[in-house]
Amino acid sequence: MSEKSEPGQVQNLAAESGFQTFPVAPGSRVNVRSGPGTSYSIVKVLPYDSYVSIRCQGPGTTVSGPYGTTNIWDCIGNGQFVSDAYVQTGSDGYVATRC
Repeated sequence: MSEKSEPGQVQNLAAESGFQTFPVAPGSRVNVRSGPGTSYSIVKVLPYDSYVSIRCQGPGTTVSGPYGTTNIWDCIGNGQFVSDAYVQTGSDGYVATRC
C-alpha cells in the first residue's frame, strides 16, 4: 500500500483482514517498525488518518504518545509493529492475543 492511499482505502483494506481494526492518532504519521521497539528499523510510515488491524500484541520499548505511555506493541502485519501509544484501542492494556 503506498503512502498516497486515501484514508477510506486504508480503512477498507484493514477491515478486510479479519482482525479487529482501530484508528491511529489523528494528525499522526506513525512509524511501522520491523519489531516491537524503537531500535528496530522503520519499514514504512502510515499516512494520516490510517486504521490498523491488530493481529497480536506484545511487550517492547516503552513509548509515550497521544494515548499514554506503554510498552505494548501491536503487530499489524508480518514483521510490522506500531506502538500502542499511537493506536486508539480504548484500553490501556492488551486487546488482542499476545504475540
